[in-house]
Amino acid sequence: MRFRLYKLLRLVGLAVVLLVAAAWVSIRLAPLPSALLQPSLPSPTFTDRHGSALREVLVDDSRFVQPLPLRDIPQALVNATLAAEDKRFWSHHGVDVVATARAAWGLVAHRRVVSGASTITQQLVKIHEPPRRRTPWTKVTEALKALRLEQLWSKNRILETYLNRLDYGNLRIGCAAAARYYFGKAPADLSLAEGAFLAGLPQAPARMNPHVHFQSAKDRQARVLTQMLRNGFITAAEYQRASVETLRLSSPRRVFQAPHFMDLVLQQTDAAAGAAGEIRTTVDVELTRVVEQYLRERIGRLHPQQVHNGAVVVIDNRTGGVLALVGSEDYFAPGSGQVNGAWARRSPGSALKPFTYLLAFEHGANPATVVADLPTEFVTPTGTYSPANFNHRCYGPMRYRLALANSLNISAVKVLNSIGGCEVLLRRLRDCGITTLNQPAAHYGLGLTLGNAEVRLLELTNAYACLARLGEYKPWRLVPDEVGKAPALQACDRLAAYLIADILSDSFARALAFGMNSSLRFEFPVACKTGTSTDFRDNWALGFTPEFTVGVWVGNFDGQPMERVSGITGATPILHDVFEFLHQRYGTSWYAPPEEIIERAIHPVSGKLLANPTAAASREMFIATSLPPEESPGDYDAQGRIRLGDEYTAWFNSGANWLTDRAVLDESIGTPKLCIVAPSPGSTCVLDPDLPAHGRILPLVANGTSEGVWSSATLEVRNEAGSACAILSEGRHELTVRNPATGETVKTWILVKSL
Repeated sequence: MRFRLYKLLRLVGLAVVLLVAAAWVSIRLAPLPSALLQPSLPSPTFTDRHGSALREVLVDDSRFVQPLPLRDIPQALVNATLAAEDKRFWSHHGVDVVATARAAWGLVAHRRVVSGASTITQQLVKIHEPPRRRTPWTKVTEALKALRLEQLWSKNRILETYLNRLDYGNLRIGCAAAARYYFGKAPADLSLAEGAFLAGLPQAPARMNPHVHFQSAKDRQARVLTQMLRNGFITAAEYQRASVETLRLSSPRRVFQAPHFMDLVLQQTDAAAGAAGEIRTTVDVELTRVVEQYLRERIGRLHPQQVHNGAVVVIDNRTGGVLALVGSEDYFAPGSGQVNGAWARRSPGSALKPFTYLLAFEHGANPATVVADLPTEFVTPTGTYSPANFNHRCYGPMRYRLALANSLNISAVKVLNSIGGCEVLLRRLRDCGITTLNQPAAHYGLGLTLGNAEVRLLELTNAYACLARLGEYKPWRLVPDEVGKAPALQACDRLAAYLIADILSDSFARALAFGMNSSLRFEFPVACKTGTSTDFRDNWALGFTPEFTVGVWVGNFDGQPMERVSGITGATPILHDVFEFLHQRYGTSWYAPPEEIIERAIHPVSGKLLANPTAAASREMFIATSLPPEESPGDYDAQGRIRLGDEYTAWFNSGANWLTDRAVLDESIGTPKLCIVAPSPGSTCVLDPDLPAHGRILPLVANGTSEGVWSSATLEVRNEAGSACAILSEGRHELTVRNPATGETVKTWILVKSL
């Protein structure tokens, strides 16, 4: 019998030894959560360029908290936390055996959890673990890791880390953030009542959110104070005072300025990834407020014309830093308020034309080079392309200065065609930072200069900033780069860029299309350009001085057309407001003419240099190596009128002729034979169902008669502004022009299809 008892005791002893050994090995091998071992970091706070707070990026990752040494945490808050969560913290080794046994007995007796048993050490492990189901095995592994943590860390370190990484609700991690948020003070300044109040929140941060469920949080505070009294942490007098103390919560305020800018910072940069403390950005919060006000006021006036949104970007040309970025009329408006119009892809209309003329100047043209602004058909791989000016008029001989300043479509397409077509423009726009043009050149064709692609306001504004730096490209910045991190590149010719700036600042040059008193006119030099997309869906205004570049987009995020609101009436007034503020607040300047730029007298129609200029003669700026030819006697008739070539015959004899008695058709031409200039036989016209009625007009042009009579059996033919045109409809149509003086007729045919 004794032998059997002895053998049983030996087996039991061996089992105990094996169990203890297994537990010891398990504890030693228990891996601590990797997040627990990473250093604490403060939630990054973003400021504007002057240090004004923009936004604190609050995260629910307990690693991103403001660490506070245990010595700076008031003893009242420490004791309240111990009373609420783990009264035997200083005596156990990571697992509270008494609390665990009590919890197990309660579970068996009541068949539900009636009390918790997790120690502070276990909770610290838990908040650094990925979310998982609460199973017995989960509890066992947490207990093993807690025991291991107590072997490696001191009690003070565990408690300090816990108080700095505890979730107090409302995305406030750590007691320091909680004290500032709920009471507007540092932890050291908390009263006993406030400390007990905070200590009760982590048990159920959402259910006890003081701003929503204050009484629940207050009831929890009372239980914490009672437990502190029972544990001997406070006296009865202290308990009484804390119980009746009135709690004054701070209003839940969040710093939230320049919201679209900050959204883009978080989206486009890694500034917040692992960042700590204050992160200074490029934005000027005061300027942003002013821009927000201007945008809101102007868009409000345009609501009757179905205009509901807009966006504005202001760039510091010296650094490329974004000084202001407002993405919508109201960030907090329901529906589309948080859409960022500065980053949305929209059609820029004529806003791309300056880059076409820039390239032309680099190819040897000059501002006095003449382009024939006449109906023209271009043969493309997909058919003929016939651009039309905004007002469906043609202007005849146009110097490049006038053609660009007045934003003539036909001229821009002809200029692009003369320098090699879309490929060169596409390459230049990409060099200037436009990233949305990711199709091959053939996809866009010559219409690229008229804005048949989509760009972002921020990127297009920065491309204009490249012009403002006279060809020097710098990437736009939301957070300042390190010195030398992103060197500037010379993306285009300095002298050509200067000529573009001079043309875009010339109010007299643009008067033909915009008048002398539009919003594009300033009392100080500003280079400006507008753009309007098809059917008035988007309109743009961009401008620059040596110091600043401003871009404005106006339209509707859902793509609905505006009621005949163009760049000059929609976006330009906002541009004007912003530049007036910049000029008054910060000052603006203008460029000193480069030494290589010279000024000469020219003929206003032919663009040629005058042999004997007068004081009243028109003058133009040139790159010294790209001068136009000098006039000759053969350029004029006996009355001193400039001679025009035969390509101008139809235009000269139309109501669009603005030269009156200053020009004459070249007498050497003789009587030209009647011929149809446009449309060419077999031309295919494609109707876009979104186009308004004026987009279905086809100009009809013939040479050899000034009074050609057009007709068609299947199309309506009209005379608008002295020029013949046809109103398009689907089908195959024949068109005839007749010279009433001779009876001669010529026919052509076209095919009209819908998309």
